[in-house]
Amino acid sequence: MRPLDETEMSAVMEKLYKFVGNNLKNLIENPSHEGPDSIPGRYCFRMNKNKIYYCSESLVKRATNIARPNLVSLGTCIGKYTHGGNFHLTVQALNLLAANAKHKVWLKPQSEMSFLYGNHVLKSALGRITETIAAGDGVVVFSMSDVPLGFGIAAKSTQDCRKLDPNGIVVLHQGDIGEYLRMEDEL
Repeated sequence: MRPLDETEMSAVMEKLYKFVGNNLKNLIENPSHEGPDSIPGRYCFRMNKNKIYYCSESLVKRATNIARPNLVSLGTCIGKYTHGGNFHLTVQALNLLAANAKHKVWLKPQSEMSFLYGNHVLKSALGRITETIAAGDGVVVFSMSDVPLGFGIAAKSTQDCRKLDPNGIVVLHQGDIGEYLRMEDEL
């Protein structure tokens, strides 16, 4: 478990900023009330075996008692680095993204299962969409009852979605909660 270097941290921050925008400050400055200290600590990012974890500083201090080969996980795994050096968010980051999301899309109940099977979001599946989405923005996908289902990249802006035919792709799928079942060995 080690702190991120400057290039790794900038890649993680850029990816998170794509989804949460200026709310990224809330993630970093969020006070941590874990541990025996009466003064709240802070959250930080750590890397272990090419996976990035979001955890409190007090938890990191307590984890130093565990040998590195024996340490499996610490905090919330928010993403991983690929062999090519790219950073990808994983589905475990969904709670952080949903709480601080800048752009949101709500799906109709009959379309939720299609998204949870790993398919892109079509215009016919949209229940609601936030107004200021531009093509290429990070989007968090919710059910109509505000349960976070996953996240993706906007293929079209909000204005373009209004003119789009019903079978047009609105959100490109990146991750969903169905991955817990489909890829349980890899997570």
